[in-house]
Amino acid sequence: MNYNWNWHIFLEPNPMGTGTYLDLLLSGLVVTVKVSVLAWIIALVSGSVIGVLRTLPSRTASWIGFCWVEFFRNMPLLVQLFLWFFVLPELLPRSAGLWLKQLPNAPFWTAAIGVGFFMSARVAVQLQAGITSLPRGQKQASTALGLTTLQTYRYVLLPMAFRIILPPLTSEFLNTIKNSAVAITIGLIELTGQARSMQEFSFQVFEAFTAATVLYLLLNFVVVTAMRFLERYVAIPGYITGK
Repeated sequence: MNYNWNWHIFLEPNPMGTGTYLDLLLSGLVVTVKVSVLAWIIALVSGSVIGVLRTLPSRTASWIGFCWVEFFRNMPLLVQLFLWFFVLPELLPRSAGLWLKQLPNAPFWTAAIGVGFFMSARVAVQLQAGITSLPRGQKQASTALGLTTLQTYRYVLLPMAFRIILPPLTSEFLNTIKNSAVAITIGLIELTGQARSMQEFSFQVFEAFTAATVLYLLLNFVVVTAMRFLERYVAIPGYITGK
């Protein structure tokens, strides 16, 4: 293969005047972290609400949770981002649609919301599994103590369920980081986007995407390490990670 490797390319100034090519990639990494964290917060909050709805005795609540999960889980993420970014502004009233189109940094907010709602369906299923795996006696004991349904979930079921599902939630957080790369299709220049920019400017395609791969691995390693410490800290004796 006639390819000229140049690992010094990262120290050369980029054509955008924002520093070196390494600075270009690091700026993309910052965007990736920001959109991933915001998307995960959205996924965790909305997914927790939907997960609780799926475990309530109310048929209406269960149906709402079922529809949410099936809608966001069964549609490809790329299609969802296109719907949020291109279709939604056209369906809203003219003033609201123009506001969305002119929103500063619209691709960032669209990616965070789109990825967040997409991942919320997975979080909801994980939380439902965690709640239903708890012994039935815990809920019965809460009722015997006079706790309301809200108090039962807040003080008894959810604290236990979240501790149990921390390992799969770690995987979902990693998936959120990886899914953020799809946002390049709606114009968000995150790590993958900056790697493509570097490749187009310098024609050093292998160096650009090798560096992006290393940065993704380092980011995921930090997340996994932090979550392992958290799992050990909140582990319950007799439940999966507990001793």
